[in-house]
Amino acid sequence: MSQPGADIKRRLQDAGLRPTRQRVALAELLFAKGDRHLPAEELHGEALASGVSVSLATVYNTLHQFTEAGMLRILSVEGSRTYFDTNTSDHHHFYVEDEGEVLDVPVSDLTVKNLPEPPEGMEIANIDVVIRLRRKR
Repeated sequence: MSQPGADIKRRLQDAGLRPTRQRVALAELLFAKGDRHLPAEELHGEALASGVSVSLATVYNTLHQFTEAGMLRILSVEGSRTYFDTNTSDHHHFYVEDEGEVLDVPVSDLTVKNLPEPPEGMEIANIDVVIRLRRKR
């Protein structure tokens, strides 16, 4: 049986990141609960609540390192609010405006058509569809 954190350490190493104590602790919080969408502030709160002493700046830096390493996706749904998505596959999202909650759109027949031709030397890397929801009034 492997020791706790060994899988996370291996995952970090496979992504080209050194498994520092803070990276391992944050990765365990991020990936232990399945697919999640969360802002840095929420992860920072979870870290402090679980006894991980880490600054908000370190959380931001770590999340961006994880993103650059392909472990997370960034999802911007509001001007200044960024969510980090642990599901890096191509998929779309619902954003519940009243609650600030992000949900995955179930795999469906959603298609995006009539995309413009990208500029010379460029290719489309990804398309993010965010469907904004609110409670019926």
